[in-house]
Amino acid sequence: MSGVGGPREWARHWQYAELPDLDLLRARYVRHTFPRHSHEGYVFGAVTRGAEDVGLPGGTVRAVPGTVVMINPEVPHTARSGTPDGWVYATLYPSARVVNAIAAEVTPLRGTVGFVRTSVVDPYASRLINGVHRAAEEGNALAADSLLRVVVARLLDRHGSPLPLLAPRAGSARDAVRARAALEERMAAPPTLEALAAELDTSSFALLRAFKKEYGMPPHTWLTDARVRRARRMLDAGAAPADVAATVGFTDQPHLNRHFTRIVGVPPGAYQRERAVHRRAPARAYRPAPARTYKTGPGTSP
Repeated sequence: MSGVGGPREWARHWQYAELPDLDLLRARYVRHTFPRHSHEGYVFGAVTRGAEDVGLPGGTVRAVPGTVVMINPEVPHTARSGTPDGWVYATLYPSARVVNAIAAEVTPLRGTVGFVRTSVVDPYASRLINGVHRAAEEGNALAADSLLRVVVARLLDRHGSPLPLLAPRAGSARDAVRARAALEERMAAPPTLEALAAELDTSSFALLRAFKKEYGMPPHTWLTDARVRRARRMLDAGAAPADVAATVGFTDQPHLNRHFTRIVGVPPGAYQRERAVHRRAPARAYRPAPARTYKTGPGTSP
């Protein structure tokens, strides 16, 4: 789709009531860029048109049609268009519980599993990911659940591995963990880097280096991501976006809108509406729904 200002962006981020441990995102992005962030669960993305550049700790991966991107929990990453016309894709965000349960059922992998590769050329798996979306949009719970399990099992069988156990943390890493806990506790009114370092009896630059090494991003970037995560949980529970903004530490609702849209891919109001609609509707009432268009600039409405 093209408009006067060029190709139009659209996105739909939702949750199918029959599969509560799975988030779905289907979108076309052109100008939109995802800043460095991470997810509590897994990410499986399949580009159907254009190209997406995904920035990961090991370098940038270019995802094109037929490619499947696999990101483990808590791995920091970015995303942006790899072509002037952007990219169209379908993404699945299953929880760690879902993926680890599938691994225990159909593979010899035990414990917390992960993926040894970040992207693979696998057109069949890409079609399965899109099939999960289609089945969920049609209200076909049996097909959506079946296809989800088939694609996760396929990727685990070919690319899965137990995630390595964490080694005992050195002093600087422990400082990073303590700093994260302090920021989570005081999210609405965080201390300065200098004050936080003083509390931990270390220097500002030492804490900055330790935090980035431990979490893949500096404290202020991590805090924005953590605020958006908490905002999502509050919106899921039905809180008003204005109240959410104040609670998690954004200066006002436009501030929440801007960061939420950049990280999640849709504005908070659209995110909340989609989830509320599909929690209320019985499965038989589901119909394929068009993705919503939205603006990505700082003036985005909720």
